[in-house]
Amino acid sequence: MRQIERIIIHCSDTKAGQAFTVEDVRSWHQERGFFDVGYHYVVLLDGTVQQGRPLECVGAHCQGYNITSIGICYIGGRDDAGEPKDTRTDKQKAALLTLLKELKQKYPKAKVYGHRDFANRDCPCFDAKEEYKEL
Repeated sequence: MRQIERIIIHCSDTKAGQAFTVEDVRSWHQERGFFDVGYHYVVLLDGTVQQGRPLECVGAHCQGYNITSIGICYIGGRDDAGEPKDTRTDKQKAALLTLLKELKQKYPKAKVYGHRDFANRDCPCFDAKEEYKEL
């Protein structure tokens, strides 16, 4: 069993309303040379949570922190002009919160962060650390 210290939220860096699945993200990551999707979960526009890599496998989503973290990606993160924006639908927000609560039960010492807390990026286009600080 991996020692999980962090749950890191990401966005897919796609425009609002564009529907993609874990299979799409997997193909993008495989084109970049990954053997599989880098995230453990992908949250679709309708709130469906799709499994990516198994939790027992190290992810490929946040350099330097993959061994001790779980990666969650929501579809979106850009407005119609391609600028960074929190594009989460209400269903995505609800699904993320439910998933995070479940993961915190399993890994109570894990803290929630956004990818931007570890890299010079906008991802996930909202302050996940602040939004989920009460979990």
